[in-house]
Amino acid sequence: MTSVIETKDLNLWYGKHHALMDINIDIPEKQITALIGPSGCGKSTFLRTLNRMNDLIEDVKIDGKVLLKGEDINSMDVNVLRSRVGMVFQKANPFPMSVYDNIAYGPRILGIHKKKELDKIVETSLKQAAIWDECKGRLRTSALGMSGGQQQRLCIARTLAVKPEVLLLDESTSALDPVSTSKIEDLLLELKKKYTIIMVTHNMQQAARIADKTAFFLLGELIEYDDTEKIFSHPSDRRTEDYITGRFG
Repeated sequence: MTSVIETKDLNLWYGKHHALMDINIDIPEKQITALIGPSGCGKSTFLRTLNRMNDLIEDVKIDGKVLLKGEDINSMDVNVLRSRVGMVFQKANPFPMSVYDNIAYGPRILGIHKKKELDKIVETSLKQAAIWDECKGRLRTSALGMSGGQQQRLCIARTLAVKPEVLLLDESTSALDPVSTSKIEDLLLELKKKYTIIMVTHNMQQAARIADKTAFFLLGELIEYDDTEKIFSHPSDRRTEDYITGRFG
C-alpha cells in the first residue's frame, strides 16, 4: 500500500507545552484515516502540521519530519504544499463573495484566468462535492446565503478546485445536522476514490462508519493506529478500549 504522508519522530511544542510526542505514522493513499481522542489530545494539532498551518502560530517549535510522497514538506513552498494538501475547517468559512468566485479563487491565484477554463473547474468541483444541482442556478449569488451543510460542501468544492492530493478535515461535520452530516459522509466515501482523506472527528460512530484506518491520540501521544475494524473490535491498548467504550473522554 502506497503511503502519501509519513511522519518520523514528529514533536511539537507550544512554548513549553509538549503537544505532540514522537509521532510516527504512515497514511495510505486513497483511504479515509480518522484521528480520534479526547479534546486537547493533539489530533487537530497533528492535522495542522500536515500542511504547516501551525507555522502561523507564535512560539511553536517543531522537530522530526513530515514527508509528502517522500518529500520533506518544510522544503516546499508553503502555497504549493497547501494546494497539494487542502484543508476544510470545523466551521464552514465561505468567502463573502459569489458561489462561483469562491470556487474560482484558488485557481485564479494559481494563474488560471480564462473564463472557459474557470467555468469548467467550477462545475467539476461543485459536481465532485455533490452540490452542483443545488447551486447551478445561483452561481452569481452570495455563498453566505446557503445553508450550513451547503456551505460546508461548498468549502470542500473550493478545496478540490486546486486539485489537491490530500484532503484534511477538522471536525467538518460537528456543526451540522444529521442529514447534512450523512450527505458529507457519503461524499467523502465517493471522494476517497481520487483523494487521500484525513479527518479529525469526535464522533466515534462516524469513524467506525467511514474510516479505513483510525489513529487514537491521548495527551500528545499516538497510542494506537490500525485498521478501523480492529481498533473498534479488538484494540491492542487498554486506553483505546476505555476511550471507545466511553469510560473517559
